[in-house]
Amino acid sequence: QVQLVESGGGLVQAGGSLRLACAASGRTFSDYAMGWFRQAPGKEREFVARVSRSGNPTDYADFVKGRFTISRDNAKNTMYLQMNNLNPEDTAVYYCAAHQTGLNTRSSTNYAYWGQGTQVTVSS
Repeated sequence: QVQLVESGGGLVQAGGSLRLACAASGRTFSDYAMGWFRQAPGKEREFVARVSRSGNPTDYADFVKGRFTISRDNAKNTMYLQMNNLNPEDTAVYYCAAHQTGLNTRSSTNYAYWGQGTQVTVSS
């Protein structure tokens, strides 16, 4: 199975940017479709963005369209989430996840492999 480790979270002011990374190991990275999810305190985990095995196509939740960009580098076994124009509502733990279902899916239940999460805090 694949192991996932997120990095790049931190504290940023509203309007600022962060770049998250998800490093994969253990299996062939390009065999997995990947996604980013987030969970804010007291809220359910929600879909943020996903990317196919090749890197195209991508898909975004409406609340991040135009602000976040998901990408992957299969040669480096790493997925990224570039987050721009952050606002306090983006504060959450961000998780990367992987699946091999073959589905174009936003549902967290279809993602079998998860990282430990990285905290993103946006101050106003």
